[in-house]
This record gives sequence, structure tokens and C-alpha cells, in this order.
Amino acid sequence: MARGRIKVAAHVIGLLLFTLPPAWGQTTFGTVVGTVQDASGAVIPQARVILTSLSTSEKRTVTTDPSGGYEFVNVLPGDYRIDVEKEGFKHFTREPVVVQVQQSTRIDLSMELGQVTQTVEVTAQTPLLQTTTADLGQVIAQRQVNELPLNGRNPMNLVALAPSVVPQGHSQGTPVGQNPFDYANYQIGGAITNQGAEYLDGVPLNNSYINELSLIPTQDALQEFKVQTNNLNAEWGRFAGGIINFTTKSGSNQLHGAAYEYLRNDVLNANNFFNNAKGVDRAPWHQNQFGGNVGGPLYLPHLYDGRDKTFFFFSYEGFRLRFGQTFTESVPTLAEKSGDFTDYRDGHGNLIPIYDPLTTNTLTNTRQRISCN
Repeated sequence: MARGRIKVAAHVIGLLLFTLPPAWGQTTFGTVVGTVQDASGAVIPQARVILTSLSTSEKRTVTTDPSGGYEFVNVLPGDYRIDVEKEGFKHFTREPVVVQVQQSTRIDLSMELGQVTQTVEVTAQTPLLQTTTADLGQVIAQRQVNELPLNGRNPMNLVALAPSVVPQGHSQGTPVGQNPFDYANYQIGGAITNQGAEYLDGVPLNNSYINELSLIPTQDALQEFKVQTNNLNAEWGRFAGGIINFTTKSGSNQLHGAAYEYLRNDVLNANNFFNNAKGVDRAPWHQNQFGGNVGGPLYLPHLYDGRDKTFFFFSYEGFRLRFGQTFTESVPTLAEKSGDFTDYRDGHGNLIPIYDPLTTNTLTNTRQRISCN
């Protein structure tokens, strides 16, 4: 009897596990919150608030609570439009509303008395000051990510745009050579190097060995990212050196794409000082960094039209480097091979003396030359 009850209880608990809501941890989503009021400042409950993505036309709808407040959670970074509808008030529209990664944007709205068929359109900038959370950080927006010149097209260089970030010398982090920011080779908020955490769309990028980055996203694949330096929320436990949260681009209702090629070769490169001093020509160098990306709605002719519903984005970057190095070697003469160093001279023709270390006199600090020199 008792065994049967335990079996039933186990089945019930198992079924309850499937009803649990998802618990969002390290995500790249943003939040839009605010209050809807009338011209006198009184709150408006039961107003219908619609958040529309300007790129994908995706719509999300909520109703204001008794205190006139509304909230959209788990919002993908991007540009949006807010519409508010309430019987007895004019239709209210505001755009653009910019949602950034790991940012809580507060947009308070004021409605005017009138017919629903009337519309009040407001064009305003999203507030720069975040007042809903206490964490400190800076968002590196899409225009900065895509348009600022980067050596080797490494977006980790842009981490230095945030305050309290200090690079720590050079490292061989990327194929293009030394870079002071690879991999995670910087300090954030006074912590030691490699003590931060990096996420790509909520997925951790750090490996278990000295906390290095396992992947550096390509420049054209990034929408934006946020560098969080201090006063981190509980979701960012375990790391003492700040958080970097990358978010990738998404396709939209329009098909967009780009292709690029960055070239370096020995025709364009100058010779270095040491080669010129020795009369040596430039070493061969052929470097190609190339790639492309495309994004848009998922469309299968006669089968599926994904506009306003399903989107894709693809990005690829390749790197090829072929180079030569110049070495200067000294080849012993026939006399030197036989042990005769009487004509052992430097590049200017001066005789190079060779001393016998076993004849060192500690009092006079002198040595004797070998007999064959």
C-alpha cells in the first residue's frame, strides 16, 4: 500500500516538473517599463499597450495594471514603436523606442482626451539614464560596432570604450597577430585579468582553462553588446571582473546582405628598419580577411512565407595568411671548422678575440686568449 502511494506521488511530482515556468538566467534581453497617465497626471488602468518591432513587425500586447503601469520583459534589442489605446482617449503612438541589451528602458506615456480614431504621435529619444536598476555599465551600440575601425576586425577592442576597462599588454589572441584585448586580456573595475565573463546571446563563451574566451564573434554578426562593471545583479554570480554581454543580429522583413575583403600584401607593406640596414628585401606577405552576411525573412516558394514571423541571419568570416621571414645566419669557414679562429672577424672586419674561461684570474679580473685565435 505504501509502495503504491510513493509511486503515485512520484508520478505527480514528475508531472508538476513539466508545468514549471522557465527561469531566465544570463540573457541578452531588455525590458520596457512605464506608466500611462492622462494630461492631469492621473493614472489610466486597463489601457492597451502594444510594442511593435520596427524591423520584424512582431507585436506584443499588455494591459496596464490598476496603478497605470505596464512592463514588457524578454524584449530582443532593437528599435520599437509603442501604441496605447483606451476608450475616451486619443490613440497614442511613440517611436523610436530603443531597447538595448540587458537594459531596462522606462517610457512614461501621457494620453489626451478624445476619440480613439484620433492619433497623437510622439517622436522622442529614448532616455539615456537608466533609473530602474543600480548596475553600472555601458552599451556599445550597433553603429559603433559596425563602423568604428578595428585592427583585425576584433570587436573585443571596443570594450575599452567603457569606463574602468584597462588593457593588459599584448597577447597572441587572434590570427592577425598581437592584440592587447585577446583573449579577455583586460581588467574591468579593478579586478585582475581574465576574471570577467563573456556571453553570446546568453551562452557563456569562457572555457574552463584560465577563463579564456573560446570564441570571438565577428564584427558584422553583432547587434550590440554591454559592458557591466559594478553593482551586478545576482544572476551574474561567480565572476569578479565584470560582464560582457554580446547579442547577435536578427533577420528582418527585408533581405539584406553584405560582403567584404580586407587585403594586405608585400606590395603595400613597407620594409622594416632592420631589413633596410642589412640590404634585405621585404619578406613575402599575403593576408586576406574576407566574409559576408545575409539576413531576412524565411521564405519557401509555395510552401511558407515567414514575413512578420520567422527570420534568419547568417554570417561567415575567413582568414588566410601566408608570409615569409628573413633570417641572417653565420656559416663557419673551412679554417673555423678545423679549429683555426685566427681570422675570426665581425661584420666590420675587426678581429674577435676568444678567451679561455678556465684562465680567469679573480684578482685581476682577466682571462687569456686561446692559442688558436
